[in-house]
Amino acid sequence: MLTMTEPQVWVLIGVFAAAIFGMLTIMSTLFVRVLRSEIGGLRGEMHGIHERLDRLDRDINALMKHTFGIDRD
Repeated sequence: MLTMTEPQVWVLIGVFAAAIFGMLTIMSTLFVRVLRSEIGGLRGEMHGIHERLDRLDRDINALMKHTFGIDRD
């Protein structure tokens, strides 16, 4: 039976700790990368919505001017 004083046990503990630390690093890096890309996509979508609202506002103003005769020369 192996005891905690044998070098093989400490090597296995070190390898296991290094593997866990490596997996934690990879997963956190990938998570941050995915989060940044999702936020970037959301920003692009919000910009598109803003442009659509500006066009809708322009169209409504044109209809109001046409319907009520506002700003006619």
